[in-house]
Amino acid sequence: MKEMWLVILVLWCFSSSSSVLCTTPKPVVMWHGMGDFCCNPLSLGRVKSVIEDSVPGIYVKSLKIGSSVVEDIENGFFLNANKQVEEVCKQLASDPELKDGYNALGFSQGGQFLRAVAQRCPSPPVLNLISFGGQHQGIYGLPHCGYPNKWCNYIREVLTYGAYWSWVQNGLVQAEYWHDPLNEEEYRSHSIFLADINNEIAKNKTYIKNLLKLKNFVLVKFNNDTIVEPIETEWFGFYKPGQSSEVITLQESELYVKDRLGLQQMDKLGKLKFLAVYGDHLQFDEDWFIQNIVDKYLK
Repeated sequence: MKEMWLVILVLWCFSSSSSVLCTTPKPVVMWHGMGDFCCNPLSLGRVKSVIEDSVPGIYVKSLKIGSSVVEDIENGFFLNANKQVEEVCKQLASDPELKDGYNALGFSQGGQFLRAVAQRCPSPPVLNLISFGGQHQGIYGLPHCGYPNKWCNYIREVLTYGAYWSWVQNGLVQAEYWHDPLNEEEYRSHSIFLADINNEIAKNKTYIKNLLKLKNFVLVKFNNDTIVEPIETEWFGFYKPGQSSEVITLQESELYVKDRLGLQQMDKLGKLKFLAVYGDHLQFDEDWFIQNIVDKYLK
């Protein structure tokens, strides 16, 4: 009897009216934020469960940098972002489940890190890139860092006095996307990560070509964010150069006007999506996530 039902199911899947329902869903790759870890049951572990419950049969990979949870957390603070991206590119290339492409979900700094993966490592390809509270134009301030407090206090002090010192850039992840609007030239000259992936050092045409391959680039901004400063960086906005009070939008920025990263092209093609959530950093409910992310981009 089991065999008969299996044959019926296979034939049903191959019928024109139901083939979509039987298509294997594209896998998902997630990258956590600062102070978090791959499988935290209160954050990405829960997100993974929601996706798996909503999309039966889906493969979800939550990235871990290091051999343990402790290493994963520490590396989010102290392992050079370029090395992290390189390590992730190797992980993804060696995973047979991802060979035909995957949807990428980046949380907080994981948003800009997965964008770097999409720009630098096009195989396997990223299909939809979804950034939750990512700091794509960097940060200038750390009003509330969270966990653990002793690291947060240390990070604030170092960023305030020496974000662009070589040893800080190479040893403190948050310095690598520190963007000082009062010293734009110093930022471009010494930022070893963000200035590169934003094509502010040189115009890397490969970055543009690879980013344009995305089906959608979804940017989720948290309107009541108390961790990211300025909040507009989550939509590629930032402070107007030379001061730290007036914020300009992506569309007003040189990055967009000169189309240094291909975002203007993406916008005109309808690939650039802007979503806003009325909540603090990474605070969204399950219904919103299913309705706005899972149903639209993961099924």
